[in-house]
Amino acid sequence: MSRILIKIQTMLIDKIQKLPLGFSVVEYNNKKYGVTRTDYNSGKSSKVYAEELGGVDFISLNIYITNKKENLKPCEMPEQRVIHFLNNFKSIKSHKP
Repeated sequence: MSRILIKIQTMLIDKIQKLPLGFSVVEYNNKKYGVTRTDYNSGKSSKVYAEELGGVDFISLNIYITNKKENLKPCEMPEQRVIHFLNNFKSIKSHKP
């Protein structure tokens, strides 16, 4: 695997790990998405599911981290779509009263 590809994979993993565990809301393409991140195997694998709030769009992926490499596995969609989401979503800070 090339150094550039390894760097891209590392950046994507960082983006995924910055999503809070459980449910959160993000903005993507000027729309709000409800995102659920669940970790498994002591954080060695994660599932991310994002659904457009009030719409029909969704993003779904799994990531598996092994001793040798990281595997990004989109669910029923092109990898580029998942990468675009991960690179462009913006967290929405919750405002507690």
